[in-house]
Amino acid sequence: MGSVGSEDVRLAVYQSFRTTGRAPSARELANNLDTSLESIAKGYAKLAIQRHLVLDAAGEIVMAHPFTAIPMGFSVMGANTLWWGGCSWDSFAIPHLVPEEPQVLVATQCPGCGLPVAWIVTRDEPPATDWLAHFLVPVSRIWDDVIHTCSNQRLFCSEACLTEWLDAHDHQKGYVMDTATLWRLASRWYQGRLDAGYVRREPSEARDYFKSVGLEGRFWGLGED
Repeated sequence: MGSVGSEDVRLAVYQSFRTTGRAPSARELANNLDTSLESIAKGYAKLAIQRHLVLDAAGEIVMAHPFTAIPMGFSVMGANTLWWGGCSWDSFAIPHLVPEEPQVLVATQCPGCGLPVAWIVTRDEPPATDWLAHFLVPVSRIWDDVIHTCSNQRLFCSEACLTEWLDAHDHQKGYVMDTATLWRLASRWYQGRLDAGYVRREPSEARDYFKSVGLEGRFWGLGED
């Protein structure tokens, strides 16, 4: 039994989510990687600092974007695997990231009126719908409380329903996009994350990506509104 690097832990976590739809336990990882629980805990801590994982107070995995270990408003059903999607962005990203699942069924409900909806989301084109995606937290503050951020990247059946929800929760309006823009945002954002040596985008690269998919304004760090 020996120590393992954080990249080995990251890849094992993502492989578990990819194939089973759930987070592995620390003991499972320790057994599979032939290492100690202490080594796994150190890997988790480093990956959390690097923003590859989101941990709860007990040090267990909550999120490994775009996957999540707990229900957060979206289910994503492939041919072989059922995932929880952390938000609209992540749910639309899964078929782009997992090569063996070229299409998934994304199910959610409008946070305002509770209307349920399900779409087939593929790598080829966005679903045909007039629902709207609303992101509450600006990109510069995403990691202040990433669970809160992701929980508030939701899909609404109408502008009127979004307005009623904002008023009911005393929220200021964030950023609204159509589902075609959401699909473009999700399509390449996590590219390479299942591969060894994956490196997160630098802020300037992220801004270039946001601009390339049609986002704009200070909400995305792209200058004046």
